[in-house]
Amino acid sequence: MDAVDAGPSRAGGGDAGPPAGAAAPSRYESQKRRDWNTFLQYLRNHKPPLVLARCSGAHVIEFLRYLDQFGKTKVHLPGCAFYGHPSPPAPCACPLRQAWGSLDALIGRLRAAYEESGGPPETNPFAARAVRIFLRDVRDSQAKARGIPYEKKKRRRAPIAPGQVHGGGESSSSAALSGDSSGSGAGEGSAVPLWGSSIS
Repeated sequence: MDAVDAGPSRAGGGDAGPPAGAAAPSRYESQKRRDWNTFLQYLRNHKPPLVLARCSGAHVIEFLRYLDQFGKTKVHLPGCAFYGHPSPPAPCACPLRQAWGSLDALIGRLRAAYEESGGPPETNPFAARAVRIFLRDVRDSQAKARGIPYEKKKRRRAPIAPGQVHGGGESSSSAALSGDSSGSGAGEGSAVPLWGSSIS
């Protein structure tokens, strides 16, 4: 399978920038558009090519596995001496993978982009049960391999003063976009795709 491009080139007249005077899209919206264009390019490069209308949860999982080759998070194999160690003292030959948090955030953006592009929610391949199970398995296996438990963070609500409008705080998806520097592997919590410029 051919490598996925990072998106349409500007020289080719890809995505036009916002019209003069319009507000620039947020970081989340820009990343969502890049991810969506990347997925569509992946479908075109697929052997045989796939059309979005025929895309299933199995194709989404195949895409996520494809992205692993661009991952930057060390995931120790069961036979590794550092399996389950959050801070290994020495390098090892275990593979680099996409961090679970990156994949989870990616699927959230693609799920939204699919419906914003006119796709019906009931046939959204990014919301398929198989994709949810796959992400859960990745989370659990990475937690064991890296010795870092993934726990759902409880949002603490600040007391609201009388007459004060509650802002709602930062969403989990935007928190994932901001990145998490903890743990081993530079890819943890970073936005996907993470491929380098050396990919043709």
